[in-house]
Amino acid sequence: MLTYVYRITKYDHADRDEQGRYSGPEDTVSDHGEVEAACLHAVAAFAADTGVDHLAVREPQVPSLTHFGVEPAVAGFGLAELFPSGLAGFHDGVQVPLDSALELVRVMLRDNGAWCRLEAEGSFAVHVGWDQYLYISSSRPCEEALAVTRELGLFPERLDVSPYAFEAEEAEHQYIQRPADDDFWADLHRAVVAGQAGILEETYLEGASRWHHLTGDTLGPVRAGLAPRARIAVWPPLSTDIAAVLRSLPADGLVEGVWQDDEGLIHSATVDEDTFPELAARVSGARAATLLSVYAGERVPLCTAVMTDDDGVLRARWRTEPTPGDRDWARRQA
Repeated sequence: MLTYVYRITKYDHADRDEQGRYSGPEDTVSDHGEVEAACLHAVAAFAADTGVDHLAVREPQVPSLTHFGVEPAVAGFGLAELFPSGLAGFHDGVQVPLDSALELVRVMLRDNGAWCRLEAEGSFAVHVGWDQYLYISSSRPCEEALAVTRELGLFPERLDVSPYAFEAEEAEHQYIQRPADDDFWADLHRAVVAGQAGILEETYLEGASRWHHLTGDTLGPVRAGLAPRARIAVWPPLSTDIAAVLRSLPADGLVEGVWQDDEGLIHSATVDEDTFPELAARVSGARAATLLSVYAGERVPLCTAVMTDDDGVLRARWRTEPTPGDRDWARRQA
């Protein structure tokens, strides 16, 4: 944990009540102008004071992409200019120069949809909270940056810890996270060949996922194409009995439909009772399909894992929800 943590806002302390609630004239959205520029200048000053010029994206997220008819408020969640490859370039662990990091802070200040922590391990961190609250942590006191921040008309205050700092699971709830290493893929190959596993869900960002059809021949290309540090979940094969799948639609509530089209591609959509007919129309012409619950405790894949880095080390901090199969694997490691 970094020693020096600051909350930086545009809200004058004189306009706060005894409980710290702000009642002044400042709006809770970005002005896209001088105040926003001041916030970015402050981040740059703290980074310079700390001596960092690159930051890593950690735990990136976007709003869910699975509902029919939902368009993002800003095309590409404000990331199009930063990542020419699109969302594929916005992944956990990617290193970005400070100028790009500042643009990511701008995206978060404007609430364009994308969010992440930006960090230089052991020395610096910055992230944006609700209502334009900016949190900066450093291994150094950053006295010059604090002075610059005040000159910019912003209000820094010292904290013990940022409320948005990453929190590891408490010891009593910890489990061994299975890495998607060579052993995992060997086990998965056996499960696919045996007909036990058939599709793979890749969560490449929090809030965004894609699906892959698994066969003995496609397993290698699927593995090679997964996003760095993605979370993956393995499911049984899709059913070719489309009529039975459609009969299993619930009377109401949310459900995720997953289906394979004539070209072999896997699609998914999360729908409620108002859009069941649209899902049924799409699934009726599919090769194979299934329905999955979206509710905690009811959505249980065969197994899960998190992608390792190229050197085989698991550095992603986010975790999958352990399945019975994951717990069996963890017990074998003890």
